[in-house]
Amino acid sequence: MSGQARIAVVDAVARMLDEAQVPGDGVLFVHCAFRGLADRGYAVEALIESLLAHMARGTLAMPAMSWRIVTPANPVFDELATPSHVGVLAETFRTGFASHRSLHPTHSVALCGKSAESLSSGHHLDDTPCSPNSPYGRAAAMDAHVLMIGIGLERCTAIHHAEETIAPDIYVKPAAEAELYECRDRRGTAHPVRLRRHIKLNRDFPQFAAPLAARGLSRRGSIAGTPWLAVTQRDLLDTVSAALRRDPRAIIAPPGAPIIP
Repeated sequence: MSGQARIAVVDAVARMLDEAQVPGDGVLFVHCAFRGLADRGYAVEALIESLLAHMARGTLAMPAMSWRIVTPANPVFDELATPSHVGVLAETFRTGFASHRSLHPTHSVALCGKSAESLSSGHHLDDTPCSPNSPYGRAAAMDAHVLMIGIGLERCTAIHHAEETIAPDIYVKPAAEAELYECRDRRGTAHPVRLRRHIKLNRDFPQFAAPLAARGLSRRGSIAGTPWLAVTQRDLLDTVSAALRRDPRAIIAPPGAPIIP
């Protein structure tokens, strides 16, 4: 990628994050489908470097999930060696830029920045994927934002935190079905982890985009022709939690909708 092209990416990312109202000293969770940006000549590394430049005083986080790989038949998670399967941007960030990765067999998060250690250090202590001690749970008390690039809320992992908090009996497997795993940190220390997986259901996460927009709580735009959506994690979780308090089954979609794990 030429120097001029890299500068163009930096400028475009800076504009996007300004329009998204993402503070550089907070926490930013990024979910991204990169194909559209790749088609426009964007390089993965340039996008990550641009995101990190904006978040230089804060923390950048991306999902590094491995629920397809780490299973009861393959019950070992390694912080450094276990790949993620949520796209090229997150995997490149995990392997080349992140300073920390939370210890979790299925829903780990890669992080870099000021709060990376504090957000990642307790994920293995609870028995559900997006628990209070997960990065999603710990970030709930911070100035955290969620940015979806090229995808919508259907892939927003933080929504699972609301499910687990408000209606765990509906969305998480019971204690009797807990699975046992070994999670190895980057120093080689093994940590036993007990996990109650999410129940596979037809989930309708995109339904929350409309009420967030109607209340002026979300921002939208495009970068190189790829749409993006941004919202604070607090506003997102408050909206989802309110819906679940009214109806604990509010997230469950009609038959035929895509299954979101």
